Amino acid sequence: MADAPPPRYINRELSWLSFNGRVLQEAEDPRVPLLERLKFLAIYSSNLDEFFRVRVAMLRALLRLKKKKIDQLDFAPVRLLKQIHRMVSAQQERFGAIFRQQILPGLEDHGIHLVDERQLDARQQRFLQAYFNETIRPRLHPTLLVDSAEEVPFLKNRALYLVTELWPRDDRESRFVIEPHYGLVEVPSPPLPRFVELPSPEGEHHVLFLDDAIRAHLADLFPTYEVGPAYAVKLSRDAELYLEDEFSGNLVEMIKKSLRKRETGIPTRFLYDLRTPYGVVRFLKQCFQLEDEDMIQGGRYHNFNDFFSFPGFGKDELGFEPMPPLAHPVLAQATSFFDTLAEQDRLLHFPYQRYDYVIDFLHEAATDPQVEEVWVTLYRVASDSAVNQELIRAAEAGKQVTAFVELKARFDEATNVVWAERMEAAGVRVLYSMPKLKVHAKIALVARREESDLRHYAFLSTGNFNEKTARVYTDFGLFTADARLADEVRRVFGFLLERTPDEVQPFEHLLVAPFDMRERFYALIEREMAHAAAGRTARMTLKMNSLEDPEIIAKLYEASQAGVEIRLLVRGICCLVPGIADLSENITITSIVDRFLEHPRVYLFHNDGDAVCYLASADWMTRNLSRRVEVAFPLYDPHIFQQIQLYLGLQLTDNTKARYLDAHQQNQYVPRPPDAPEIRAQYDTYRLLESQRQTMPLET
Repeated sequence: MADAPPPRYINRELSWLSFNGRVLQEAEDPRVPLLERLKFLAIYSSNLDEFFRVRVAMLRALLRLKKKKIDQLDFAPVRLLKQIHRMVSAQQERFGAIFRQQILPGLEDHGIHLVDERQLDARQQRFLQAYFNETIRPRLHPTLLVDSAEEVPFLKNRALYLVTELWPRDDRESRFVIEPHYGLVEVPSPPLPRFVELPSPEGEHHVLFLDDAIRAHLADLFPTYEVGPAYAVKLSRDAELYLEDEFSGNLVEMIKKSLRKRETGIPTRFLYDLRTPYGVVRFLKQCFQLEDEDMIQGGRYHNFNDFFSFPGFGKDELGFEPMPPLAHPVLAQATSFFDTLAEQDRLLHFPYQRYDYVIDFLHEAATDPQVEEVWVTLYRVASDSAVNQELIRAAEAGKQVTAFVELKARFDEATNVVWAERMEAAGVRVLYSMPKLKVHAKIALVARREESDLRHYAFLSTGNFNEKTARVYTDFGLFTADARLADEVRRVFGFLLERTPDEVQPFEHLLVAPFDMRERFYALIEREMAHAAAGRTARMTLKMNSLEDPEIIAKLYEASQAGVEIRLLVRGICCLVPGIADLSENITITSIVDRFLEHPRVYLFHNDGDAVCYLASADWMTRNLSRRVEVAFPLYDPHIFQQIQLYLGLQLTDNTKARYLDAHQQNQYVPRPPDAPEIRAQYDTYRLLESQRQTMPLET
């Protein structure tokens, strides 16, 4: 029987799971320092939890539709859910093997022992008894589970619980007990740390899960019962806010109300220890009114994202070597951003270079008497945001400050609401989300009075105004006073203020979704196709987080068939299938997962030698191109253009952390030819920027 032809389009959920598999590869890679491998397990776990809370919740919601509507879908939700569970189950087995067979023995080789309650010596038991009585016990609220709807406790979203068998101590009662009672205890982390550091022998470090500290003292919590084994359980709930179809009402209040609902959302995954006896599982399923699809087997411990806080005991050699953010060769010496930008555009590359310059730019705007206006879009900000503090400073200094706050940034809604209210109280004009349209563009604008005119200075970025994530996300930020760009940025803010899309004039330099970004990307692709048809060099190099939009994928297939060479760098979801004869044979796709999270979007069209390049906040997903306000900005400065070409060259030749993406989603590493030098794009980019800082003249 002939092999089935490869699909033309990979399902986005399965592609996302393949991406999370690349994260798991980092935890498995012995070249990665040991404690960093542990953090990659935490990243994998956190990613998967969000996937179930959002994407699986969406699929489960589809199943509640009438059959007639389900039949209209272009995929079968039941079949897809089964594929998801098979894929996740295989990854979870691999996850457990990595943790038990690689990470734990590796830690022990360095004197770090993750022990359980059965392995404690007398000194450790005394310490734990005191710690339990003084610190843990006051935060515990043990509950007797009764299979009655009126008395069943509510399981908090993502909280960790222990379920234990309980047998009455009273002989008269126990003679008539066929099945045990069950006790439920929530593990209070937070607020307590998940890991308890125990007194240890000289040169060693013994660590205990908080769960096991509670397991050791369950008899104290249920004194009238004989306590049996305890099993960890965790319930994830639907996290989607379902705001896309809202047309009216106060959006801030809607967000607050929906956030309250988020914690009471319907179940999407009930994770339980695979060693849990069938009778216990059956009781829990009935008690909490769970469906078969909710029940997912796991290990003895859940919430592996807590390993972000695993103690390092000062063993720096078990972490990544330091890569302190570099000074920008020009901005570090500048006495005024405005004077420097008036001369030439400046590009920052995070996290390799300092994010402080963004804060300093806003600070100078806040304190410069010639600055009259400050505009910014805020999608995700740090909880103690220095960016927002500078906006408040500017408002208090009498500037007209306008901040567009996207309240629908998933899982950051609460932070954004708090900051929006605080900024409003300080005099910032806050513009809030628009129903059915997210604002994902990352732009800032300063209007400064110079002689009799207002001159605009802009900052356009591929990433958020978040100084915390800028330490671990790779992104680009462009400072410019080029009127071609800055004046059009002002027009984007004009739309956000007036909200009259019919009155928006065409953009000449920026590509702006949902207005013209899609069509102008099509035009750029079609120009490469015309070059190919004329026998000229036709090539595109495209880097993004996700490639999902069916229409733009079809356009890339068309370009490949026309003879255009297409090199894709896609970190996450990739629904396009490369290498299919007569369809995508001219397309190659690699994905880099490494120390930092690859986040910039770079679109380079070679144009037969007269190349054009755009940096963007937008991926090639339907939501970015059609349902969000996004901005892609061209690079007009030749020096900056050259920097981006060097950067892409390193990305395309990475032979250490790059994987091929194909129809089988195998995540095979790009092989390194014999005797070829190691190219690791992230580290080589840092070294490149470091050498430029050391050799570049201060004035260019």
